[in-house]
Amino acid sequence: MKPIISVEGLGKSYTIRHEGQTPYKSLREEIFKLPKRLLSRGAQSQEEFWALKDVNFDIMPGDRVGIIGRNGAGKSTLLKLLSRITEPTTGRITMRGRVASLLEVGTGFHAELTGRENIYLNGAILGMTRAEVRRKFDEIVDFAGVEKFLDTPVKRYSSGMYVRLAFAVAAHLEPEILIVDEVLAVGDAEFQKKCLGKMEEVSKGQGRTVLFVSHNMGAVQQLCTSIITLSKGEIINNSNNVFESTRKYLSNNIFESDNDCCWINDNNAYNHPNFQPLRLELVRKSEQFSDITVRITGKIGMVDSALQVGFGVYTVSGDLLFWAFHNDGEDGTWPKLKEGLCTFCCTIPYFFLNSGKYRLELLAALYRREWICAPGENAPDLMIEVKDFISHSSYWNVTRPGLLAPCFNWTAENGGV
Repeated sequence: MKPIISVEGLGKSYTIRHEGQTPYKSLREEIFKLPKRLLSRGAQSQEEFWALKDVNFDIMPGDRVGIIGRNGAGKSTLLKLLSRITEPTTGRITMRGRVASLLEVGTGFHAELTGRENIYLNGAILGMTRAEVRRKFDEIVDFAGVEKFLDTPVKRYSSGMYVRLAFAVAAHLEPEILIVDEVLAVGDAEFQKKCLGKMEEVSKGQGRTVLFVSHNMGAVQQLCTSIITLSKGEIINNSNNVFESTRKYLSNNIFESDNDCCWINDNNAYNHPNFQPLRLELVRKSEQFSDITVRITGKIGMVDSALQVGFGVYTVSGDLLFWAFHNDGEDGTWPKLKEGLCTFCCTIPYFFLNSGKYRLELLAALYRREWICAPGENAPDLMIEVKDFISHSSYWNVTRPGLLAPCFNWTAENGGV
């Protein structure tokens, strides 16, 4: 049997130009300096960055492949190349069959068209006739749960509705290859479970091939039959042993960075008009018996009372423990913030998290309107390690089970109530 996807010597490079540190200039300055900049173009500082290097693999029909790796490992670049969104610099990709990709919120949809029109548009892109799409139409609408909004332009959909409809279209219109990025993290837990079940169904029952990128190792273990692990643009593991591959990744690769206590927005990312995160850091005196202070520094542009800045804490397998935002608990009177730099601080008590390793992810949003830093979409993240919190106490000589180890206030008195 021939592979449905064959990748040989695949590489993708980008040229990064450095043009100085003055990002804000007036139009007049730009016009007067244009001739000088054109004459000195050859002297600009630039470097070549390889997002992928010499990637080789074959995928057989019906395989469900999990692609894992840290942020910046090259996962999204690989999926964009496989989806033909961008061209490779080197190497060759051979694909046999129709491809449906779900890479980010909004991919493949026309914002001005209604949900109904976008379903037929995507079917036409996949080469299906209108009659073929019509046979699948009710299943798509039922799965997505958007029947009340079918004739509404999708630009008015929430991010959750957008993703539900996009996944339903991609999964039901019978592509031979289904490519899904971390975008499913936008949906709720129930919908994510439905998506995993549907991907398994189309693979087992219909012989479709699934490529799945996720930081949730539990979901990867549940769905996938093989694993490709990327690091710094190269494949470091390609195995059919899913459990061992994810275990090795969690125990080794995810903690390899020496800078996990601080993230700095060096490349001007997340440049939203209301808020741009600039720095995320963890401050603590020691890894044992010490509170964890989460400090987020950012730039407020247009002041909006709906701004929420916070973080989520996850297990290393990707299960969510909690979200926390700076205005939690406010009784309708959220803090009045002004334009300019702003620092948000939150303290996690040392007795809250049990011993173990956790991932802390930066979150920012305009309440009930839009995400600025959405969960799972390559949001800035740091690692937390809590060591031997309670096992050294005089009354408990083994590690306490569970993810949390809170110390509540108790009273003990002789006699009844």
